[in-house]
Amino acid sequence: MEIDSNLSTRLDELEAKSIYIIREAYKHFKNHIAALVSFGKDSVTMLYLVRKAFFGKIPIPVLHIDTSFKMKEIYEFRDKLQKLWKFKLLIAKNEEALKKGMGPWKGRFECCTALKTEALKQAIKKYDLKALLVAIRRDEHAIRAKERIASPRDKDFKWDYLHQPPELWEQFNIELDETQTHFRIHPMLHWREIDIWLYIKRENIPFNPLYLSGTRRPGYRFRSLGCEPCCVPIPSNAKTIDEIIEELKTTKIAERAGRVQDKERAYMMAKLRALGYLIFPLITIMFIL
Repeated sequence: MEIDSNLSTRLDELEAKSIYIIREAYKHFKNHIAALVSFGKDSVTMLYLVRKAFFGKIPIPVLHIDTSFKMKEIYEFRDKLQKLWKFKLLIAKNEEALKKGMGPWKGRFECCTALKTEALKQAIKKYDLKALLVAIRRDEHAIRAKERIASPRDKDFKWDYLHQPPELWEQFNIELDETQTHFRIHPMLHWREIDIWLYIKRENIPFNPLYLSGTRRPGYRFRSLGCEPCCVPIPSNAKTIDEIIEELKTTKIAERAGRVQDKERAYMMAKLRALGYLIFPLITIMFIL
């Protein structure tokens, strides 16, 4: 499948806006920013955009929150990509919680809080981070649609999703005040899932083969990747990027339908994000410094 000129123009516009946000965030936070990467399709695309923004180099560390329960293919892909793109990889793991027996069997909320949120807290303190690039998109989940491009976290590491700062005329205040610890910068909010795959196809970006049907089980593929106990494959015969794109044009299945915690009540995701759990036409964006 060829990408027509209109689609390619749209991808250029998405790319340009994301690269501008990435460069401005780096300019402001410099040695206190990292890319929070899960090594799924979105975060790898974001990392590719970082490379493109800085002419083939990744000048910031790449932070991976390792629960120790990730799919083995994620670890394999992570190590392969690190060798290919030569970025500085930081691995955050809550060793104390793991030694005490924390895992999915303790409850999804408890496990995510201990092995993701707390591990991220530890990493932010250890590496003195004031900002994180995060590849969430507004179309992924209802609670993520509430996000802003520049989203502050308070000293309790909480996200006040009921009282978001205004971003009128694409102007963002990224100055931390005394009540805040860091910003989440979201350069992919304006993208859609199908945009990601169209861009991966056009730019020939590496991606985890788990997204393809038959990698583990015939007639099924993973649409969202994470911890092994929390992800299930969806029925699909898409064995190529083109087939994934065609599938996305007609599917009625939600992107995160295969994630266990998203099958629970809607406020579960809101609670996780509030605690720190871990998207046109080109326009001018001003960061208020």
